[in-house]
Amino acid sequence: MARRSLLVSLAALVVIGVGGAAAALAWHPALPPAERPAAASFDPALVKRGATLAALGNCAGCHSAPGRPPLAGGLPVETPFGAVYASNITPDTEAGIGHWSEAAFRRAMRDGVDRDGRNLYPAFPYNHYTLVTDDDDAALYAYLMTREAADSAVPSPALPFPLNVRAVMAGWNLLFFRPGTYAPDPARGPDWNRGAYLVEGLGHCGACHTPHGPLGEEKAGEHLAGGAAEGWTAYALNGASPAPVPWTVDAMALYLRHGWQAEHGVARGPMALVTANLGRVPEADARAMATYLVSLMGRGAEPAPPAAKPGLPPASAGSQVAVAAGNGRGAALYAGACASCHEAGRALPYGGLALALSTALHAPDPTNLVVVTLHGLAAPVGAGGPIMPGFAGALDDDDLAALLSYLRGDIAKAPAWPDLPATIRRVRARDATLVASDGTGTAPADPQVRIAR
Repeated sequence: MARRSLLVSLAALVVIGVGGAAAALAWHPALPPAERPAAASFDPALVKRGATLAALGNCAGCHSAPGRPPLAGGLPVETPFGAVYASNITPDTEAGIGHWSEAAFRRAMRDGVDRDGRNLYPAFPYNHYTLVTDDDDAALYAYLMTREAADSAVPSPALPFPLNVRAVMAGWNLLFFRPGTYAPDPARGPDWNRGAYLVEGLGHCGACHTPHGPLGEEKAGEHLAGGAAEGWTAYALNGASPAPVPWTVDAMALYLRHGWQAEHGVARGPMALVTANLGRVPEADARAMATYLVSLMGRGAEPAPPAAKPGLPPASAGSQVAVAAGNGRGAALYAGACASCHEAGRALPYGGLALALSTALHAPDPTNLVVVTLHGLAAPVGAGGPIMPGFAGALDDDDLAALLSYLRGDIAKAPAWPDLPATIRRVRARDATLVASDGTGTAPADPQVRIAR
């Protein structure tokens, strides 16, 4: 039934898209190729500001693929319909955007239309980038046009008919896209408005943290209520946040810049790429984003944090800590495999998180916990930061289910996940996004690591 509904929805979208395609093409004519601007023609201060904006937008996270030059595209962006490959946004005149004028770049950001007049797919989140100001677009353009050109070609999207016909996106835009720059809320302060502008615009947080409908649209009325990205759960950033300890502005700002926070845990998967970039932006911008996000979560009466077990001495990860094994296979596995880090008393980022504080344990979906337990946390490159071994080769599915059920029930004191065995099978069957979570880490060298195969 769900598949039939999807096909009916796609058929409706085709009718709208094809019917409006001629008009859409008239609205968006091809723009003439521009002469590639010389790097020296841009004000260095503008380029520097563009670099900060590119970090805020995590441009390199999507447009840089392992084994290819920076920003040369080629990274497959996973969608429910197939892979869309990130474009080459270096100033190469053939493979990249070297022939794009600033007006052409602004049109792509503002309207989701490339220089040739073709509709872009919303895997490039122009529905968020439309909020970006002309001045910030100009700075981003200056930054990109001063990067090293790369002649790396990008594969065509691997999408089925009719989605491989770009004119269909005219229908999608008619249904779901509302262009326009950000309008500040006069009832809010400058930090809140700056944070809202960055979160909703360049940061495009809703692209992952909002649930999507059958046509890939962000669901109306569920803004930042939790979504999915590349096989990971993107937790709710509104009042439905599963964090057992309410976020504060200080805690959120630290997490955004460093990829970890002692009362909440460690950035993993695609979010680790985001925090790696945010580690390079001014602290004021990260704090503004935190101010806005924490306001969406609501504060109310704050419960006391879950109590950690007292009396455990600080210890290295290789030491043994005596814990009560309890009853059952899960408790025994925890005592043997997990407690030496997670109950050793060493603070993050060099010790294990007190698991009673783990958002993953309290989340309604066990996906992230399964991925991390199976694959661990990648070692940061050239810096200190959180690290965890993976247990994919040491625990079979039954062992993993027993361990995670113990963590959920005995440590998080939460109801059992009804879909845990199925989640374990699904996660084990696919690749994982493994990225260092220290605010400066880089993607691993394996070109297959970012998408399921």
